[in-house]
Amino acid sequence: MRIGHGYDVHRLTERRRLVLGGVEIPWDCGLLGHSDADVLTHAVMDALCGAAKLGDIGKLFPDSDPRYAGISSLELLRQVAALLQERGWAVVNIDATLIAQAPKVGPYRPEMEANLSAALGTDADRVNVKATTEEHLGFTGDSSGMAAHAVALLERLP
Repeated sequence: MRIGHGYDVHRLTERRRLVLGGVEIPWDCGLLGHSDADVLTHAVMDALCGAAKLGDIGKLFPDSDPRYAGISSLELLRQVAALLQERGWAVVNIDATLIAQAPKVGPYRPEMEANLSAALGTDADRVNVKATTEEHLGFTGDSSGMAAHAVALLERLP
């Protein structure tokens, strides 16, 4: 078994859609990035990459590559899942935490978990998504950005 930790952060900006865990959430700002800037999915991917010693998403999907401009992070997660399978790894579980002052994402969590588990080809009960604020402290607290942490546990396929 192997464990990996992922962390990602993106700035909030106007005139972008907000995508978290593959769910488009109605909000007046979105996350700035080369892809869809799905901070939650990016943290999950980095946790998986770390556990499998694949580097990180910057190495696999550089923002200098035009192929990834505007791409769905769920599509990138599917590519990470394929790499894991090629190398003989299976997801035991993922625990992820979104850090944002707003919007409230509680109603969207089941869909986020379903999207992430589907992209990974694993059971939905293996993916957990939580959210928290930072009590108006720091860049997440003043709503200038969002962050996410994720931990992933992998096991060798039989």
